[in-house]
Amino acid sequence: MSRAALRHALPHASRLVDRAVARLEAARPEALDRRRFLLASGTSLAAALLAACDSQGPESAKRLLRLAERKNEGVERWLFRHTAMNRAGGHAAGVKFPAYFISPTVPRWDAAARGPWALEVTGLVARPARYSLDDLVRLPQTQQRVDHFCVEGWNAVATWWGVRLRELARLAGVRPEARYVDFQSFDDDFHESWDLESAMHPQTLVAYAKDGAFLPPAYGAPARIHSPVKLGYKNAKYLTSVVFMAERNGGYWSDMGYEWYGGT
Repeated sequence: MSRAALRHALPHASRLVDRAVARLEAARPEALDRRRFLLASGTSLAAALLAACDSQGPESAKRLLRLAERKNEGVERWLFRHTAMNRAGGHAAGVKFPAYFISPTVPRWDAAARGPWALEVTGLVARPARYSLDDLVRLPQTQQRVDHFCVEGWNAVATWWGVRLRELARLAGVRPEARYVDFQSFDDDFHESWDLESAMHPQTLVAYAKDGAFLPPAYGAPARIHSPVKLGYKNAKYLTSVVFMAERNGGYWSDMGYEWYGGT
């Protein structure tokens, strides 16, 4: 595809998505979700993407892909329900709940080498803090049975115990200019950043227990982020830091091409 043809495709694809958004905005609020948006706009947008991926290869479609991601993120933010709560159906996954990590082996905190584990809350806050596992357990506790959604299309159900991230934000005194949160991990320096609105959702937890027991190493011990408002790859495990920021800074999977917003 020539540069001139690609310049023509970009505004055309943008108009297609904008029309899909307008149709959704006119629909009944209870009928709106991300899947409906994808159904409304996906066919025409996919056609534009395929047109861009000609003999020059996927490189020629990068601008169009970035446009599609920006449009999709805008819709996801618009659809996000700040008060909607996930209520999981079906049976809990139990020991069949998938475990994953980046390191070659299951990450385990080495207290002998690093000292006692603690979670730091830093960045754009008035009162930076450091919490041991015992400290987290003493904070107001939330228990919730929710879905865990994977980008591959499956979901699993579990009951989680932890402290709401919004409670840690309140205690730290998050400053008004904070718009994003970065979750950092000792799993081979894994991290992922979120929008502040999703991080402050009442079902976003710093979780330290699952299905009635403290987290084992395979599921992110001593503590992890878990929320049904984000796809699984955004739910960082093996937490070491929660950093409030003015600008977002990508993440392990989003830097490799996965969608940054990753909403459900």
